[in-house]
Amino acid sequence: MYSRVVGVATCSAAVLSLACGCANNPFRTAQPAPPNLEPPPGVAAPAHTLPQPAPAMPSYADVDGRQLEAALSRSRQETQVMQDEITALRDQLASTSAHLARLRGEGTPAAAPAAGQANVPPAAPGLPPSTPAAMQAAVAELVLPGVDARGDGAVVRLDVPAEKLFEPGSAALVPGGAAILTQVAAELERVFPGHFVGIEGHLDTEPLQNASWGSAHQLTAARAAAVFDFLTARTRMHEGQLFLVAHGPNHPLVSNATAAGRSRNRRMELVVYPERSAPRR
Repeated sequence: MYSRVVGVATCSAAVLSLACGCANNPFRTAQPAPPNLEPPPGVAAPAHTLPQPAPAMPSYADVDGRQLEAALSRSRQETQVMQDEITALRDQLASTSAHLARLRGEGTPAAAPAAGQANVPPAAPGLPPSTPAAMQAAVAELVLPGVDARGDGAVVRLDVPAEKLFEPGSAALVPGGAAILTQVAAELERVFPGHFVGIEGHLDTEPLQNASWGSAHQLTAARAAAVFDFLTARTRMHEGQLFLVAHGPNHPLVSNATAAGRSRNRRMELVVYPERSAPRR
């Protein structure tokens, strides 16, 4: 009996020793020591084991949002201006091609006018149209301070700012406008006698200030009519060589994104064609 009690006590002690992790536990296996990753003296540690610095984050604390917005706006305006200039060049090329085809097509029907090009009345018998080279050379002979005169293919365009001719939003001529039109008519009669002249009204895209006009086309038509009435009543130009076109805002010279661009687009164009009308009797 005593031997059984001693045996049970001995087993209990062994189990308790294993559970408590006694250092003298004969059944405990030795744990391997963790590897030493430190390089030996004189040997550099591998780059991938070194602590990597956190990537620097961009800071926008010193950037003014208004400057970024202004730069973006300027970029958009410059892009729009370039697109407008490309469109204008394409229109001029189409106009020139149509005029050359008409001048070369002797005995054949006249070529159809390009988009936005007015139908010019037929030239009078015995008065051949001026050549494109002669039209371009004659531009240098015009003396019109404050009026932009330029060649455009076979035609010559005279741009008169609307502010120099009319009250804002009105078709009534200002006093200075009458003097400008008188000078323009005198130069056209001197350099381009008897040529057909189109009176073309243009506007920008801003809403009309005068409620009496239903649309920009109505205002440009009224302004072209006012110029027509003045030229036929106060100068030597006659009805047979003039015709009217109201473009409204459809043919800007430059972008309407800026005040300067809108001012330039508000204009009256007197377009001189190579064809000439019959002499007035």
